[in-house]
Order: sequence, then structure tokens, then C-alpha cells
Amino acid sequence: PHRSPSLSAVRETVQAIGEMMNAAGRSLLRRPQTAAATLSGSRRALATAPKMKSFSIYRWNPDEPNSKPHMQEYSINMNECGPMVLDALIKIKNELDPTLTFRRSCREGICGSCAMNINGSNTLACLCKIDTNPSTAIYPLPHMYVLKDLVPDLTHFYEQHKSVQPYLINDDITDVEHYQSKEDRSKLDGLYECAIFVYAPWATPLL
Repeated sequence: PHRSPSLSAVRETVQAIGEMMNAAGRSLLRRPQTAAATLSGSRRALATAPKMKSFSIYRWNPDEPNSKPHMQEYSINMNECGPMVLDALIKIKNELDPTLTFRRSCREGICGSCAMNINGSNTLACLCKIDTNPSTAIYPLPHMYVLKDLVPDLTHFYEQHKSVQPYLINDDITDVEHYQSKEDRSKLDGLYECAIFVYAPWATPLL
């Protein structure tokens, strides 16, 4: 005759089925996490992969009379560089070639110290964003004598700027502060902008 299973056998069977279901559930829960971890790892690998870019920079050293002006190539990893051309120049000078010479100061597009010709346009290196092209060409400002590399001779520019007298001249010499009216302030318009953007006079006939 057929015997019914004992209560303990039923409990063991139910427990075994429960353990199997729990194991299957844990496996299903782990799969999305494994996929997410794999995707995250792939993204990290892409982010850390070198993103190289070439910069072709004008070089000339007056202390080497036998060396003619030439373009020198530098390659840097853009994953480790700031977004502006000035960032790339500083990285090249600090890490690849300390002899590279250029001017820089405020890094905010005010002083005009880092004015140069980048990909054929006169601009400020601190405001010029690095493009996505494989290479960027950098020259000193045109129509000027070059002192070294990307440093032009600004003597003529400063002499011309001084002759413009871009400041208010008051014959009333007193010990009190002079109030500047809106009319007096407007007299400076058109006289001080060229001091901010040094490159402008060499691209347009301002001075």
C-alpha cells in the first residue's frame, strides 16, 4: 500500500525547494550588478585611455645664430591637460621642454600678455579653447619682431600706446580726490581697449 510521506520529509523537501529558489533569486540579482560593473569598468578604461593631441609651435632662439626659425612638434595627453591653449603651453613647458618661451600673466583675457597667432587667428591663449583637430599650429603675433619663440617685441606698441595718453589729465592739482563724471569717463572710450588686447593692433590698424 502507498504510504504518505512523513511530516519531516515534507519539511525537508520544502526547505530544499526554498533554498533552490533563494539561490536562483540571488543569481538573478547579481547579474545586473555584474553587467553594471562591467560597463563601469569599460567607461573607466575609456576615460583613462590616452587622448593624444599634437601642437606645432614656432621656435627660434637668438642665442643660437646657426639655428633658423622652425616648427617643433609636441604631443600631450588631453586627459591630463586643461581646456585652453595656454594650459597646453604651460604643460609642455613644465613637463616636456622648459626652453619653450612665451608670455602669460592674468589668465583671464585682460592683460593681453599671452597674445599669439593660433591656427591662423590672432587671439589670447588663455581664452582660446583647444579644438578637436589632431594638430594645432601656434605662432608669435605677425608683423612684429620676435625676441624668442612666441615672445614678440612690444617696444613699439608701448611707445605708441604711451603717445595716445589713455588717461585723464587734470590741471587742478589738489590733495582731495577728484570726482570722475560720466562725461569724463566717456573720454577714455577707445583709448584703453588696446591695452587690454595687445594682439588687436597687429590685426587691425588701430595704432
